[in-house]
Amino acid sequence: MQLFYNPDITASTKSFSFDKEESKHIVKVLRKNVGDLLQITNGKGWLFTATIEANNPKKCTVAITNNAFQSPRPYQLHLAVAPTKMNDRYAWFLEKATEIGVTHITPIICDHSERKTIKLERFEKIIQAAMKQSLQTYLPELRPAVLFSEFINQPFAGNTFIAHCEEQAKKSLKSVLKPETHTTILIGPEGDFSVKEIETALKNNFIPVTLGTTRLRTETAAIVACHSLAFINETL
Repeated sequence: MQLFYNPDITASTKSFSFDKEESKHIVKVLRKNVGDLLQITNGKGWLFTATIEANNPKKCTVAITNNAFQSPRPYQLHLAVAPTKMNDRYAWFLEKATEIGVTHITPIICDHSERKTIKLERFEKIIQAAMKQSLQTYLPELRPAVLFSEFINQPFAGNTFIAHCEEQAKKSLKSVLKPETHTTILIGPEGDFSVKEIETALKNNFIPVTLGTTRLRTETAAIVACHSLAFINETL
């Protein structure tokens, strides 16, 4: 099954047309014809079955023939991850975290961050493609980049953790994660969080954790954290 994405479809939608880019892909690349079936999601839990009514490569029109709502995961994971120096590494993280099961992502600008700007539009497309490729019906929310000092002072639901490399008492992440729980995990930049940032997180009730015995890159650490929570929930 190949999944398509259109955020504007609702349970009451009867028909709609894909944009030029998607229409060209459906008609020219996939060679879909009138009468062929497509699977579409709006990224909000709905899976739609549609029949092609007009296979115009500039405006492919379909009729919705069936829809079904899929329940969300029993947990939510908010990863707050500092942008990496190389954009491609952050893009890789976004793709893999989407496939595994992240729900919210916030790029946080830290004291040691070398990159302080990101291209949300490009990253949104990567997340959308990963959702479709992994056949999921929920699109993770990519939030605008924010300073660490602003992010850390907002209210959080559920459990909160900060993964850092400083030599101080830390718990193993896998030992403190709980299934079916909202979880927020902070992952720092290449130069790690500053001592001040770690102290601020601890004052805001973030639990310091380690992700293993080796030092991980930012994007690797984020994926390890994401998979750890997914694994705990899959083994219930």
